[in-house]
Amino acid sequence: MPLPPLVDPAPPLDPAEQERTLRHAALTGLGEVGQRRLAAAHVAVIGAGGLGSPVILALAAAGVGTLTVIDDDVVDLSNLQRQILHRMDDLGRPKADSVERVTRDLSPTTRVHARRERLTASNAADLLRGADLVIDGSDSFRTREAVAGASETLGVPLVWGALQGAAAQVTVFWSAPPAGAVRVVLDDLYPTGSAHDAPSCAEAGVLGPLCLQVGGLLATEAVKLIAGVGEPLLGRILVVDAWAGTVRDVPLAPARRSAPLPTVAAGDIPEIEPARLGETLDAGAVLLDVREPWETARGVVPGSLLRPLADVLAAPAASGIGDGPVVVVCQAGGRARRAAEALRAAGVDASVLRGGYTAWTAADAAPAGART
Repeated sequence: MPLPPLVDPAPPLDPAEQERTLRHAALTGLGEVGQRRLAAAHVAVIGAGGLGSPVILALAAAGVGTLTVIDDDVVDLSNLQRQILHRMDDLGRPKADSVERVTRDLSPTTRVHARRERLTASNAADLLRGADLVIDGSDSFRTREAVAGASETLGVPLVWGALQGAAAQVTVFWSAPPAGAVRVVLDDLYPTGSAHDAPSCAEAGVLGPLCLQVGGLLATEAVKLIAGVGEPLLGRILVVDAWAGTVRDVPLAPARRSAPLPTVAAGDIPEIEPARLGETLDAGAVLLDVREPWETARGVVPGSLLRPLADVLAAPAASGIGDGPVVVVCQAGGRARRAAEALRAAGVDASVLRGGYTAWTAADAAPAGART
């Protein structure tokens, strides 16, 4: 169901802006009042790269009143394959310059604050303060954690997207949603410190056209939240596989939410030492890897059943694991524990591999009984 609109509507728009945004005014559910809410809104966008570029273009064209864009980078030739905000003439120039030029050309009424500054955990709250909504299009997980932490502190919704290769995820996090709405934060999907080993775009590659698709989805979520229309992705995550041509809508439950069976305290979840994994698997346990495809593509424990964390959380008892014991593995252990909590709440005998895949590779001893 729709959530209440984030902002009150601005005064009536001037004739030129009314004409420019006429197709929005004619749109059922948005209309003239919704367009005025967009004009009153202040959106902060993190990054003017692959995801930030289409987001900025879409929100400026949509008539959002104020955009704060935070990016300290300069335009590189390799950016132009997917970062459609920039042009050949921009090479070597700050991306903030492109932001100001393009926004001005698309929407003369949009006020843009391009901050050429690196966002960190120490300055994130100050940079984002005053925004009604934050969109994270950054490509560093440390930056994502800093943005999420500041958004939680400020209580503003965070529209979040992540893209690796030809796969992507889109969702909404909100630490202080309206009454009756579920509180979901980044830690519910990626526990702190659990995904710092993500490869860069240079290592994993990135499908240029997918950036436009995901950026459009992020901008649409912002419009829905600002105007109070449609059904935002709060409590749901959209999983996009461009090569397969699929978009899946997966429920995303907050951590430690009450479940049909009693939840298990984190300290009560058994841990399996990497050196004993082989005998555990020989005894009939299933090894469940809850990392993302871009992580498992770089290596897995032989015999692992691959199910991303979001899929496990959506349906813990339907992960193809059978009736026996399960050992859950992720990169370092945080996501595995999150999955094990959900599995045990659903009646599954779940444990975690201590230290995750990182510890298993460091032990340099694949389990003798692992299935191939």
